[in-house]
Amino acid sequence: MTTQITKDINIAATALQSGKVVAIPTETVYGLAGIIYNQEAIKDIYRIKERPLENPLIVHTHSAEIFPEIAVDIPEAAYKLAEAFWPGPLTILLKKNTVIPDNVTSGLDTVAVRVPSHPVTISLLRELKQPVAAPSANPFGRISPTSARHVLDYFDGRISCILDGGACSIGIESTILGFEEGFPVVYRQGAVTAAQIKDVTGNVTVKTASTNTPKAPGMYPRHYSPRTPLVVTDDIQKALAGFRGLNTVIIGYSKMCRDLIAEKKIVLPESGNFEEAAAKLYGTLHYADSINTDIIIAEKFPEKGLGSAINDRLIRASKK
Repeated sequence: MTTQITKDINIAATALQSGKVVAIPTETVYGLAGIIYNQEAIKDIYRIKERPLENPLIVHTHSAEIFPEIAVDIPEAAYKLAEAFWPGPLTILLKKNTVIPDNVTSGLDTVAVRVPSHPVTISLLRELKQPVAAPSANPFGRISPTSARHVLDYFDGRISCILDGGACSIGIESTILGFEEGFPVVYRQGAVTAAQIKDVTGNVTVKTASTNTPKAPGMYPRHYSPRTPLVVTDDIQKALAGFRGLNTVIIGYSKMCRDLIAEKKIVLPESGNFEEAAAKLYGTLHYADSINTDIIIAEKFPEKGLGSAINDRLIRASKK
């Protein structure tokens, strides 16, 4: 099978309706999509990604109007959050409707759902008139894809087609939020910060602790990883001294990183904008992983706002 890269929504819709797996663009990362009611397509997503069966998938739909089809006992706060952040990079974990297949939710009684803000995928979802499950379009544990090229490098010949929507504007996965005893809990940090959620709900707890029985995607200890060993540090110079003699790529954001003399150095971001850093993070890791390198040293970001989500990705990517 030859994997086709296309900008034609109809080609992707036809493939999905026939039960095939298709890569789709979102504002966060590219997803590996299948219609949620097609059992074989969902099985293929797990197989192609080599994803653990206990790791649930995120359902993507075009509007919060479809909530009653997907979920029951929906908290009022969920509607407020959807109104505030959808379309956008927030995934909401809800008690699932019985029509949602168990293999989409890994047998859990909750379903993760979001409305992406990418215009190409919104058009696709409206055309389909059915939700799709779409985890990131990468082999399990590897660096997430933020371009059609990244997806092709991973899955050429293994999926039907890639719907090309250009580079992902946000560049890291969505924030995932659920409810415990009626109160909002963040299970995965992302572009929608805990502070922004608190402004809507009045309170929020962050529980992103690593687990091998995840309540939501993105909670495994090791994830988003390059093949090249990655070290995350608060002190670039000290870390660099510890790997003297090795072929090293440095990724950082601070003035220290900008001033450091190094043959292979990437400053994230040159503008000092953390949104830009997040958008370029995975592309930078893909690049660093593709060149002749012994080790990647990444500078830790300040633990505030989007910096916390960037650090989460870097730390999980560095786990052995």
